[in-house]
Amino acid sequence: MVNDLIKLLPDSVANQIAAGEVVQRPASAVKELLENAVDAGATDIRVIIREAGKSLIQVIDNGCGMSERDARMCFERHATSKISSANDLLTIRTLGFRGEAIASIASVAQVELKSRQIGDEIGTLVRVEGSDFKSQAPVSCPEGTSVAVRNLFFNVPARRNFLKSNTLELKYILEEFYRVALVNPEIAFTFTNNDKVLHQLPGANTRQRIVALFGNAFNQRLVPVEQSSSIVDVRGFIGKPEFAKKTRGEQYFFTNGRFIKNAYLHHAVENAFQELIPKDAFPTYFLYLATDPKTIDVNIHPTKTEINFQDVRSIYAILHSAVRQAIGKFTLSPSLDFDQEHSLDMPAFPKDTPIRPPSITVDPSFNPFEKKTRPQMEIPLPSSRRAPDANWQQLYEPLKEISFPAEPGMPGPVVRRGILQVMRNYLVTETRQGVILIDIARARERIRYEQLLPETPEEPVPSQKLLLPQTYTVNPAQSEILKEYREELRNLGFEVSEFGKNTWLIGAVPSGTGNEDPIGMVESLLETLQSHPGDPEQEKRARMAASLSRSLAAKDQDRLLQLPEMEKIVEQLFACRVPDLTPDGKPVLHILGDEELARIFK
Repeated sequence: MVNDLIKLLPDSVANQIAAGEVVQRPASAVKELLENAVDAGATDIRVIIREAGKSLIQVIDNGCGMSERDARMCFERHATSKISSANDLLTIRTLGFRGEAIASIASVAQVELKSRQIGDEIGTLVRVEGSDFKSQAPVSCPEGTSVAVRNLFFNVPARRNFLKSNTLELKYILEEFYRVALVNPEIAFTFTNNDKVLHQLPGANTRQRIVALFGNAFNQRLVPVEQSSSIVDVRGFIGKPEFAKKTRGEQYFFTNGRFIKNAYLHHAVENAFQELIPKDAFPTYFLYLATDPKTIDVNIHPTKTEINFQDVRSIYAILHSAVRQAIGKFTLSPSLDFDQEHSLDMPAFPKDTPIRPPSITVDPSFNPFEKKTRPQMEIPLPSSRRAPDANWQQLYEPLKEISFPAEPGMPGPVVRRGILQVMRNYLVTETRQGVILIDIARARERIRYEQLLPETPEEPVPSQKLLLPQTYTVNPAQSEILKEYREELRNLGFEVSEFGKNTWLIGAVPSGTGNEDPIGMVESLLETLQSHPGDPEQEKRARMAASLSRSLAAKDQDRLLQLPEMEKIVEQLFACRVPDLTPDGKPVLHILGDEELARIFK
């Protein structure tokens, strides 16, 4: 008897497997439905979300609509209006595969589709639940298509249980919405969450769309980029270097109307900003690439966000050049003449100048295989990961006891604190245990962190009222974050209140930060909350405190300090619970004991 093991899967199972690749969370369904609406030629698209897409995702467009047969066929696997032969895969410029996405979504949700073609008097209503066809009937509806996806993953409870909080899932949905809205600025979009309109975007140009999505402040931050070539055309905008962020924020690449991720091309942009922004900062960019579809492969990833270019090295060079030109033309860096080929610049020599070959000096005693011992300069910081209850004040206390012989005309010995500022960024001081080297910026970061995060987590940080409260305009997504974490901001010493649609009033800041930019501090905290929305509450407060302390410490660097300032930094540092490490684990100080110093000078 032969036992056959291989068999065809039922369509319902095959659809769920496909859905595992295409529909990973509510944001995936939003992406697919939005791309279908764009491909349908819509000029107005509405997105309606409830409970972060878990109970409802609805996308309504005024596109070309579908016939009665197409409305039914789009729920079948591998049904598409985009491809008729294998060659079409090489030249496809559209985004979605209308039927493929709908079939995958319908396999894990309850889907209701209404569609009417332009010119038809009546539309079609189709209902499908978990790949099971329920009904099809004529319906009176506007021209275009409406797809309502209810109870996503109702028949796959394990996957539904793995969804994150509504705040985090909404963040993912908004990110997909931004990606489609940014590359289609001529289309009007409306985004509604739980019956509240978060975005109402009229048709516009690219710059207007960026400002509408991310706030009016972006209008002054954007620099246009434009470069044409036979290989690729590059256009879009970069952010001015002074507005680079500490976290990866607004960084968007689009190729032929599709959002993409490409680490190699990202490096081209970051490299163009080299020496213009700090090493731990990230530039903002919205860059649109147009190239021949035959030179790219979009099918290397299920979501089609990762693509391959045939001539990626040339595209890298062109992109890098385009960004550098934009920076130079808008005087963000020293002016450069981009129209001149500097590689051909040669110094002019007199006609009769003799030409001599370059000379090379050779050291005949050099042996590349000879091992030479050198004194070990870097002494590892002892017990850098030790428990935070060590009494560091005992280490610093002997400093107060150091006495020096009496100077001429002075009665008795003199007691001094030996503190020096070297290379502007470091302090050198002494205890009976040895010499301590302190990084000033990191010391300030640790001090401020512990001020913002007291030993008792529930204890709020003292605030100071602003003489003139500051108004801060944000985008709708950021406004929702401020609403949700208003109490956490209050515990950090900030007082924020709503002051109109997407506008907030900053009335107080943490004590000791009155000279800092209140909007800049809140913006830094928003970046942190947007980048780590799924953190537990206590971890979130610690991350916010770390982000704020880092940005505050960075703004007071590279200046000469008076002795009282140096003494205060050292005293506050050694009063900290963990004075030897920054919040993210970098060393703050380095101890050179007697033995280490003696070894250096051997």
